[in-house]
Amino acid sequence: MNEFHLEEIDRETGYKSVIESLLFVWGEPLSHNKIAKILEIKPSTVEKIIHEMMEQYQEEKRGIQIIEVNKHYQYSTLKDNYAYIEKLCVTTKSKGLSNSALEVLAIIAYQQPITKLDIEQIRGVNCDSPLQNLLERGLVEVTGKLEKIGRPQIYGTTDLFLKSFGFKSLKELPSLEEFGGIQLFSEAFGHSEEEGGGTDDPDKIDE
Repeated sequence: MNEFHLEEIDRETGYKSVIESLLFVWGEPLSHNKIAKILEIKPSTVEKIIHEMMEQYQEEKRGIQIIEVNKHYQYSTLKDNYAYIEKLCVTTKSKGLSNSALEVLAIIAYQQPITKLDIEQIRGVNCDSPLQNLLERGLVEVTGKLEKIGRPQIYGTTDLFLKSFGFKSLKELPSLEEFGGIQLFSEAFGHSEEEGGGTDDPDKIDE
């Protein structure tokens, strides 16, 4: 192995070390462009190094992993270890999502961008409470307004939504044929008692 090749290996090892430190300290998703600027290397090189790190973590069955969401990277624990983490962290039912919220989340995920009125017409009931719940949790957001009378707001899912499922982008959402209903979402976010707006909601939308 020649000296030049050794220098390349040492340099890449150094990059990996710095990237680990950056992801650990930052906590939030960090873009590959930001990392590239800090390391003074090409964004494509950062992507290559991080994907190598991701594969290494998988092969070594580490308790943490690097997840990718829209070219942003962040540390995350393995879902397989959730039961053990749950014993350490105090969790409550209030942290789960109700059936109403899960239904609204599913509609937004597959129909976005979509207005509140369209969501309510699909469900047949008022969705004020579950939609507000999703907004407060950062799972959905207002993405704009329609150019029509009243300029109603339109909603879409967020990077936090993608991160919660381990998706890199919306393209990785299962097809509607493969979609397992709200069970898919309830497994990721947990379930809680209804906060209103279910199929027997008194604020039913008239046909």
